[in-house]
Amino acid sequence: MKRKYLSLVSRCGKKKAIVATGHKIIIAAYHILKDKEAYQEPELHTSEKQKTKQINRLIARLNEFGLDVLIHEIRPVME
Repeated sequence: MKRKYLSLVSRCGKKKAIVATGHKIIIAAYHILKDKEAYQEPELHTSEKQKTKQINRLIARLNEFGLDVLIHEIRPVME
């Protein structure tokens, strides 16, 4: 829920973000009671395009602070 709130605050302000997050909580509570199942936080599905966009945005912010960034990809080790 925190992730939803923070993403909404930047776009529409604190008051609307609180109401929207509350709405999301009410919908989750309804489904929990209706289905009699425990709440599970939804998984993040980030695409490569979203990751690249976020990386570029963060690099630009670091450049604004006067930092030069060198990037190299770290590949996960497969066992």
